[in-house]
Formats: sequence, structure tokens, C-alpha cells
Amino acid sequence: MSARDQLLVVIDPVARRTDGESVRIAKDVLGAGAGVRVCLPESPEEFTKALVRRGSRRPVVVGDDAALLRAVGVLHRERALASAVLSVVPVGSAASAVRLSRGLGVPAGAVAAARAVLEGTPRRLDLLVDDRDGVVLGDVLIPPVGPVGAGGGVPGAEDSGEAGGGERHPWLRTCQSLVRTLAVRPSRVVPGGPSRLRVEADGVTLVDLDQPVEGVRVRPGGAGFARVEVHPASVGAEVAPVRARARSVTVSGPDFRYRADAEVSGPVRSRTWHVRAQAWGLVLPR
Repeated sequence: MSARDQLLVVIDPVARRTDGESVRIAKDVLGAGAGVRVCLPESPEEFTKALVRRGSRRPVVVGDDAALLRAVGVLHRERALASAVLSVVPVGSAASAVRLSRGLGVPAGAVAAARAVLEGTPRRLDLLVDDRDGVVLGDVLIPPVGPVGAGGGVPGAEDSGEAGGGERHPWLRTCQSLVRTLAVRPSRVVPGGPSRLRVEADGVTLVDLDQPVEGVRVRPGGAGFARVEVHPASVGAEVAPVRARARSVTVSGPDFRYRADAEVSGPVRSRTWHVRAQAWGLVLPR
């Protein structure tokens, strides 16, 4: 049996609690098609150790979007994203908890997703990395709009403390994410009140502090570029959004919070995101 057929199946504790039946089905399908070593981490440290000590086994995460983000973050910090190829079987308490995985092309349902792990093809995907080495797979939204109670709907619930109040420990944010299911962004930028921000794409100013904006979105756009969308505030007639493609995006201004995938951070006064082209691998259906 080749190394490709040797799997390390890391089952997130949230998935085990919220949908044990889907977890069981995923284990059965994967075990029938490959050599499987199952890991049941109960803490962030155990989750990290399982991935770091995977050896030649191909890592498979069974869990929601928060678990996938955690795995990518671990491999990024270990500088192992270039060599590792992740697989995911989305299991969550609601459709919103696996929206990011679905958006990346992972099939719905434990059986279809597990079969994609066994029969799919690795694809290299772009990644956003910020100036504090944080990773983003989906969207950055400013302001941090999202459902209340679903991954930081109340601003400051996961404050990074950069503008005061002290530094929050990364392990604490990871621990918090282990004990709840997080929802990812809505399908569009929802206005949260005008803000005064400077948005720069590859050093070119798209909007400056003298132009209030209702929302900013940054996301990987493929081919090594990010897609930037700025919604200027309007009085009366609607103002068309400003769009651009860039390899580096900087947002600055008075203290602001932002949502990166499922996590709310801030307040900050400046943040820069760089695109890493084809930085990570995910197994998707052929």
C-alpha cells in the first residue's frame, strides 16, 4: 500500500459531539478504502501534535470549517503546507458551519466527502497571509459582519488586544474554537455603518480616509492575486463598488475590527494581507 493510501484521520471533538453518526460513516468509508490511523484529540495541543507527527500519512480532518482552518494554521506554522496535502470531511451542527469547505469544492455528506478523500485529486489553492502570520482561506470582511453568536457576531468577542487591553494568547483563541462551531461569512458585504479607512492594493490607494466606506472585502482570487471590493458610503444615489486585483492589500485608519474566515480580530489600525500563490493543497473530487 502506498503512502497515499495511508491516512491519518483527525476527528475534531466538536464533530464527535454534534454528529457522531456522520463521523462513524466517514470512518467506515475511509477504513474500507485505505489504511487508517484514527486520532481523537481532546485539546489544541493534541490536535497540533497529531498533525506534526503524521509522518508519511496523508492528513484527513473530520470536522467543521473551524477544524479545517486550525489544521491549515498548524501546517503553516510548521512550514509544512508546501509538502502536505489536506483532506476534509465536513461535519458540523449546521450548514453554516461547513460553508467554507463547501465553497472550496468539498462535497456535502459524509459518504461523498469520504469518497472524494479516497478518489479525488490534490489541488493547489491560494492563501492570504497577514502581517502577523495569520492565514485566511476565504474572506476578510471589514466591518466583521456575521450572524450573532456564530463565531464572534459581537465585536470584540475574540479581540486580539492590539490597540489596548493586552495581547491575547493564540492558544486561547484556538481553545475557544475547539468548543464551539463557527459560521463563516455571509454571501455579500453587509453594511455595518460608514468607516474611514485607507485601502491600498499593491501600493495604489483605492479609497482614502476622506471617503467613508460601508464595507471592504478581500479574498483569494486565483492566479496569485487577491480580489478587493470596497463599498463607498453613499447619500442618495448608489455608488458603485471599487474593485481591484492585487498581490498585497493594506487597510489602515482609525481602530477597526475585521473578520478573517470565522474569527473576529481587532481593533487594529493597520493590517496587510499578502497572497501566497498555490500555497496549500486540498484533495477535491476529480
